[in-house]
Amino acid sequence: MSTTIAVIRGDGIGPEIMDATLRVLDAMQLGLVYEFIDAGMVALEKHGELLPQSSVDTIERLGIALKSPLTTPVGEGFSSINVALRKRFDLYANVRPAISFPNTKARYSGIDIITVRENTEGAYIGEGQTVSPDGEVATLTQRITRKGSDRIVRYAYELARSAGRRKVTIVHKANILKSTSGLFLKVAREISKLYPDIETQEMIVDNTCMQLVMRPEQFDVIVTTNLFGDIVSDLCAGLVGGLGLAPGANIGEKAAIFEAVHGSAPDIAGQGIANPCALLLGAAQMLGHLDLEADAKRLRAAIVATMEARDRVTPDLGGTGSTDSFADAIIERLGA
Repeated sequence: MSTTIAVIRGDGIGPEIMDATLRVLDAMQLGLVYEFIDAGMVALEKHGELLPQSSVDTIERLGIALKSPLTTPVGEGFSSINVALRKRFDLYANVRPAISFPNTKARYSGIDIITVRENTEGAYIGEGQTVSPDGEVATLTQRITRKGSDRIVRYAYELARSAGRRKVTIVHKANILKSTSGLFLKVAREISKLYPDIETQEMIVDNTCMQLVMRPEQFDVIVTTNLFGDIVSDLCAGLVGGLGLAPGANIGEKAAIFEAVHGSAPDIAGQGIANPCALLLGAAQMLGHLDLEADAKRLRAAIVATMEARDRVTPDLGGTGSTDSFADAIIERLGA
């Protein structure tokens, strides 16, 4: 039985790491079929827009996509393509695991934290942004809803339960942002009572950042609002060696998009030295979403074994390998 997924090859290093990732997935013989669609600078050049309707229609029809990094041009009239995709498909849950891998430059070991970030509300809604005529005052609307808070907190607890996690930390700033963060915390407390089997912790966001640096082992699953989740998930990525090892899943009721969360790195594009791990780990998240959890574990194990052996890994991991040689080494271990 085959499953068709939409594939966005992306900008900069995107095509290189996507091609390597698809080679690895093909070697796993999972019956995946790819439907390639355009977004980002490639789409702008070919279609005159960053996110063509045909690409949107394909994701809507298939319900699942694997995405390489995209470049949003800097300047008037262009908003983030990632934000546009989240809004269009109501991809309310951004799931960012941060897991320690062998032979990285990370300062910590044994890290295994999942950040569940609300993906559609808060400070990123893009509404009410004004600057006074004299340029002295800027304002922005930040909106939190009961519905949005309810579904992201439920998602975090369900994820914790299904993954055998023991603890959920609710991260907020309700002591100061009494309306918005206050509503989120109130709803989160209500939902937490439905999961007595899981320990609940509440923590103010600034203390969370300090505690993540001082004692990261105390965290298991973190759930928080959009802006805080953006910051905290990158902090967690820094604990395990950086964004080169950071995948992300964007989950909604009708669609899901899996990605590498790092940028398109145009400075090394075309050199064949980009690390494909973040996108491969995003692909592993996708396999789990497709109820292929055993295959997801097999892929992660092959990545870990390759990094442990430092076999043909890319320069960012201390090796002299290429994007393709790294993928080859992973493929060989998948067959072992």
